Amino acid sequence: MSRIFITGSADGLGLLAARLLVAQGHQVVLHARNQTRGKEALHAVPGAEAVVSGDLSSIEETRHVAELVNDIGVCDAVIHNAAVGYRESRLIRTVDDLPHVFAINSLAPFILTCIISRPKRLIYISSGLHRSGNPSLEDLTWRTRRWDAYGAYADSKLHNVILAFAVARRWPEVLSNAMEPGWVATKMGGHGAPDSLELAPVTQTWLATSQDREAVVSGRYFYHQKPKEYLPAATDQSIQDAYISECARLSGVAFPV
Repeated sequence: MSRIFITGSADGLGLLAARLLVAQGHQVVLHARNQTRGKEALHAVPGAEAVVSGDLSSIEETRHVAELVNDIGVCDAVIHNAAVGYRESRLIRTVDDLPHVFAINSLAPFILTCIISRPKRLIYISSGLHRSGNPSLEDLTWRTRRWDAYGAYADSKLHNVILAFAVARRWPEVLSNAMEPGWVATKMGGHGAPDSLELAPVTQTWLATSQDREAVVSGRYFYHQKPKEYLPAATDQSIQDAYISECARLSGVAFPV
């Protein structure tokens, strides 16, 4: 039995993954952006061990989420699932004056990775759209670029892959991987999404718990439990190091050695 923390598990794929893991007999720690949503998450996932609440668009609250998780106990795996989509037609800035999409999708996983006690496995939920992301890391905070919601989302999903591969390189004792669940009919994906909702939470739970030879790997990218092509720039060590450095600067959280 493993303890798994899943960000953004009050609904969508995070909720489905939580239910699947509980059904398999694992201890699951849920996450929601506030206490009301947290209570709803506990009701929706009977058997979950606990829930932590905090808005991942805030650096301070994200740090607090990590501390709450540490208070519960060491996790065997963390699934970085929380994300917002590509429908923000205007640039929304957070309390920290960062783009909303970047703060939740990109910076929060970095902060949580740095502060949560190092687990055995890390899984970062990306998207096929990461292949359209900008690997130059130019203007991560959208100060000079004209706002493009689709581009911001694609960039953030590329950041997830870069972070997963950077962690795999820097922490060889941790299994760190990225994956895409497919375009499925969640609140983010929309009703017309063509991929299987039933299969969408399977790969992340498999990577979090399975002893299959194919799952006990690191620095890989998956789709439906199979390796899949990713943007090659994500393996560039200079890009990884630049991304880690910029996230540390923006968040004030150093990456542990």
